[in-house]
Amino acid sequence: MSAEDQERVQLLDAVMNQGIRALSRDELERLQFLLEQKDYGHDTKAQKSKTKLLKKVSAAIYNYEKKHGNSFKTNSGGKVRP
Repeated sequence: MSAEDQERVQLLDAVMNQGIRALSRDELERLQFLLEQKDYGHDTKAQKSKTKLLKKVSAAIYNYEKKHGNSFKTNSGGKVRP
């Protein structure tokens, strides 16, 4: 098992045991990346689970940004900040 596979499994274990909110924003982004890289094309059930989890991870990242004000969106009315 590669280092990335081990990291993916550890993050998935954390989600299963503690919930998705237990992960930091960086961990959520890393899990998202690792899941996107993993090919489950041979197993349709696993592919569906991957898709559902990616949606939850994306929502958690969005909520984290919204809650902590670290969103990439700005309220500058279209003006670019220096």
